[in-house]
Amino acid sequence: MVEKTGQPAYLQIVDELRGQIRTGSLTPGMALPSIAQLGERFDVSASVVKAAISVLRTEGLVIGQQGKGVFVRQPPAETSKLEATDATAEILDQLAQTRQSLKELGDRLVALEAAVFAEPK
Repeated sequence: MVEKTGQPAYLQIVDELRGQIRTGSLTPGMALPSIAQLGERFDVSASVVKAAISVLRTEGLVIGQQGKGVFVRQPPAETSKLEATDATAEILDQLAQTRQSLKELGDRLVALEAAVFAEPK
């Protein structure tokens, strides 16, 4: 049953199911309970359960199979720390380049506005 904590019910369900997946109570390949079963268990409507499952899908924790149910996904292969560091460095470099480009565009916009909207003397 969801609690009146101020957190939306669907996020409480997400937290519960995510925890079960991470602790191994729900293992890869295992089917989640049906929407009706989860709705009854948490005392919520089907739309709330569907919203929770949507979040879990977005996080890559579960996958739906039409007509069969929703299943826990196999976790992605672990990336090495070196690969993660390289990827992070590349992202930070791209971010720095993007910030520099935005600064240059901003400077050009200021100059253009000054030329177009010059105050009459």
